[in-house]
Amino acid sequence: MARSRKNAAALTRGERNIAWIEQYCRVPEGAHVGAPVVLRPWQRAMIRAIYDTPTRRAILSMGRKNGKTSFTAFLLLLHLVGPEARRNGQLCSAAQSRDQAALLFALACKCVRQSPELLSYVTMRDTRKEIACDELGTIYRALSADASTNYGLSPALVIHDELGQVKGPRSELYDALETAAGAQAEPLSVIISTQAPTDADLLSVLIDDAIAGEDPTVKLTLHTAPADADPFAPETWAMSNPAIGDFLNAEEVARQAEDARRMPSREASFRNLILNQRINTHSPYIPPAVWKANGGEPEMDAFEEFAVVGGLDLSSRNDLTALVFAARDRAGIWHIDPKFFVPEEGIHDRSARDRVPYDLWRDQGYLIATPGSTVDYAWVAEVLHQYEVEHNITVVRFDRWRIDVLKAELAKLGSRINLEPHGQGFRDMAPAVDNLESELMQNRVRHGMNPVLTWCASNAVTVMDPVGNRKLDKSKSYGRIDGMVALAMALAGPKGDQPLPRRVSIYEDGTV
Repeated sequence: MARSRKNAAALTRGERNIAWIEQYCRVPEGAHVGAPVVLRPWQRAMIRAIYDTPTRRAILSMGRKNGKTSFTAFLLLLHLVGPEARRNGQLCSAAQSRDQAALLFALACKCVRQSPELLSYVTMRDTRKEIACDELGTIYRALSADASTNYGLSPALVIHDELGQVKGPRSELYDALETAAGAQAEPLSVIISTQAPTDADLLSVLIDDAIAGEDPTVKLTLHTAPADADPFAPETWAMSNPAIGDFLNAEEVARQAEDARRMPSREASFRNLILNQRINTHSPYIPPAVWKANGGEPEMDAFEEFAVVGGLDLSSRNDLTALVFAARDRAGIWHIDPKFFVPEEGIHDRSARDRVPYDLWRDQGYLIATPGSTVDYAWVAEVLHQYEVEHNITVVRFDRWRIDVLKAELAKLGSRINLEPHGQGFRDMAPAVDNLESELMQNRVRHGMNPVLTWCASNAVTVMDPVGNRKLDKSKSYGRIDGMVALAMALAGPKGDQPLPRRVSIYEDGTV
């Protein structure tokens, strides 16, 4: 089919693709359904960014209802039957659910049905969620993470639709499709999504990597409102919604903003979905900005010079065990040294279940994987005893769960460490939770952005009893908060600016 009425030789690749879309594609739905597509300047800029320079991955992120999926349907048709089509090319889109996967397929079909030129070349198979151009041999398939996936694909174009819905830094479907594209000479992946809630989620990892600019073939178009901007100001809405006042109803955005102002429980959702900010909709115990502000590297010399306190959450032997050491310097700054333990056996299954890379954290030294299918408390005891020998540990506060097993292991090592029980109910945890929050809010913690501890922080929320006491709880069933519980217990003693005792020497025979 003719590619464009314009002189293709005079156009860049991006301009040629823009011209083709506007000539052959039709608006799939809405007030202007059936009309020729007229790309907005910001949409044209995205196309030029993708096609006028070498691009392996393009990330397009903005608030909801800015026409992301329709725009992606145009790109899909560009590669199926337009100037980007390659004979016998395989194309696919990936979504986290069947319903989401069906959206892009449905919009592409609507676009084709509105265009007589495209309809004469394209075959649509609704039951199989496939669109094909038999003349070129190109075929598109809509895939979802909750369906059986054929990993025999070798796609030239992969569209990851709403990747922000992936929780954690890994997705089996994403990894399978990205590695499958390696057989192509010039594979292209397009990620189009509203931002994920946390820094640890896959889309956030990819965006942060793009911002770092290490790979020039990764292109990022990010429409987001700064965290310190007034969320209820119209100029803030425009930062994350390029289509506002155009095909995004500004009055509807204003109504949603007013709902968020009137009902604070809806503000986090408004910030994430409309302002495209990276924010948890469950209102975490410690806001991400506060956690990052305390992310400076701990000074390990503080553990040599000052007294050390600890918090220990043994949890279940099949799950994460957290041991957090803390030392406070003369300036009142807490330096944090966390240790985490998981069973080595089944670590990959556990990574999939909890949606975090336990195996990678193990390899990076952030996590200790003990032999067997359960956490071997002998390893926990060894780490505790080693700290006891090398540092002045004044106290280690612990959750009583299975502590007798650990005490038996410590006794085998001849340990005389001061263990102090710390209840997990509202009465005991409320002061610890309040104190940890105060220290973080005053920027008096240095945790070094340890990824396991940071993940625990992102999962932690508070629950309250009838008299206002708080304790930590998980925001979701697969999240872990053991590191935050251990940190709260470690800091549960000294408060304010009271200096801790100076370190004293402990000799090999255990005498002071």
